[in-house]
Amino acid sequence: MPQNTPGNPEGDGTPVPRRLLAAATRLFADQGYDRTSVQEIVEAAGVTKGALYHYFGSKEDLLQEVYARLLRLQQERLDMYAGSQEPVEERLRAAAADVVVTTIENLDDASIFFRSMHQLSPEKNKQVRAERRRYHERFRALVEEGQRAGVFTRDIPADLVVDYHFGSVHHLSTWYRPDGPLTPQQVATHLADLLLRALTHPGT
Repeated sequence: MPQNTPGNPEGDGTPVPRRLLAAATRLFADQGYDRTSVQEIVEAAGVTKGALYHYFGSKEDLLQEVYARLLRLQQERLDMYAGSQEPVEERLRAAAADVVVTTIENLDDASIFFRSMHQLSPEKNKQVRAERRRYHERFRALVEEGQRAGVFTRDIPADLVVDYHFGSVHHLSTWYRPDGPLTPQQVATHLADLLLRALTHPGT
């Protein structure tokens, strides 16, 4: 069988970077980032070390990309919801539910990152934190928009509301199970309802 070279997809047409990410995600989830070797990743992906270093440079780059791809997806979807013409309450509800669903659908990515984030170099850690902060600021802007319009109460600071919701999102990997009693959409609906309830004017 001929060796794969950087850029050559496998017989099924899967691009090499995607195969590497899939293999790394599976191994990081099963045995931990620090206990996974580069050799194990390339063997699982069916490529050479040269292919990995061509696309990612290091195992650390793979770890960063595992989370970055999820964050890019969530940022794109948040921008879509935030920029729609729906009332701000519906935009916030949709965005709050969506981040729950996309996190559950990519639970390995999220859990790997939060378990191993401290192993990134200071520079990469700073980059990821900046990207995540940009997402949170966009989400917070929806809360603030509703507060300015009088739709949401100002009794609770927007920062606290955002931290409350994302604290729940970040803990999904510790308790959510696909074979459990709740579907991703049900969990998303419940958490979005809790968020909106926290912003409801007293007595309404």
